[in-house]
Amino acid sequence: MKVNLYLFLALTGFSLTGHSVLRVTKDTKPKSEMMKYLQNVNTFLLVVAGLSLTGLIFLGYTSTSVGYKDKRFCLNLTKEHQENSKLQLPQGISYKQPSVVGPDGKVIATTPWLSPIVWEGTFDPFLIDTIYKQQNITIATTVFALGKYTQFLKDFLESAEQNYFIGFRVHYYVFTDQPEQVPEVKLGEERQLTVLKVPSSNRWQEITLRRMEKLEKLIESRLVSEADYIFSLDVDTKFYGRWGSESLGRLVGVIHPGYYQTPREQFPYERRPESQAFIPHAEGDYYYGGAVIGGLVKDVHEAAKTCREQLDIDAAKSIEAAWQEESHLNKYFLYNKPSKVLSPEYLWQDFKPHTNEVKIIRFSQVIKNYAAVRPNP
Repeated sequence: MKVNLYLFLALTGFSLTGHSVLRVTKDTKPKSEMMKYLQNVNTFLLVVAGLSLTGLIFLGYTSTSVGYKDKRFCLNLTKEHQENSKLQLPQGISYKQPSVVGPDGKVIATTPWLSPIVWEGTFDPFLIDTIYKQQNITIATTVFALGKYTQFLKDFLESAEQNYFIGFRVHYYVFTDQPEQVPEVKLGEERQLTVLKVPSSNRWQEITLRRMEKLEKLIESRLVSEADYIFSLDVDTKFYGRWGSESLGRLVGVIHPGYYQTPREQFPYERRPESQAFIPHAEGDYYYGGAVIGGLVKDVHEAAKTCREQLDIDAAKSIEAAWQEESHLNKYFLYNKPSKVLSPEYLWQDFKPHTNEVKIIRFSQVIKNYAAVRPNP
């Protein structure tokens, strides 16, 4: 804070030569008493000047400090808004299809809307786990094991206990029509399993179609108060490598291993305009696998609820999307961008050979005879 020096000296009783500006007549007091008097006056004025200067410095510092705090508070609000805001895209916007692998053959680790694409080498496992473990979070994990799909539960759970969010609190929720077929698997500390009985169906498509509804209701009835994050995973899968806190985000999808280098015109989207899952040939980012959906409980609830509503509208018109809930999930992710995208490392297929891009397979769909495990062809 700048202060006019001349004004300051005038206010405190000094001239530019440093003498008192007070005048005393010759005959009023003896000389010695006069000098003592002037010294006392000067001392008093020096004290006043010092106090005045201290006050001015304090006011300047306080003003700057308050301004800084206000600015920092505004920045914090902006950051919070950015982290919590939804990345929504209006329909009908034309733009270039995003790539997962660049022209140089190297993987791309960021989407065009600046969400991370998680690949091996893009994160420090120790660092990111240390950060998230301080938050004391619970990760709910749902799997659907109906009919003969219960045979996949043992490998799913045992491999998860070796690789999936190790050191974190995990609660598995198993939806099944045969609770007696759920195997006993030794769970680690702070990890538990709950079996939820649901009716079966004569059509595997119907089982798939109803998963969003079951997920929506579970979140509303329990998970809203029991968990922080949730992942819904296919049971006919196995963990082969680390799956940890690097996968956490507000809304998380996984790139399907069969289409990560395919032109979007060839994606198996629902192409009939009559369906709520319809996506035009000129639109699309990635083809997301329905085997994985995750994120904060409230955001996954909104995704599941929206998909369920769209599924109900289609059902009322006797329409079934090309790939049931996966088609509706792709529609949702196109216009509600994921805040984090998992690379095909997090959803591979056992029959597929390794590629140059996928350095490690973390989670993969096992080889199976669909005719033998599905209730209908």
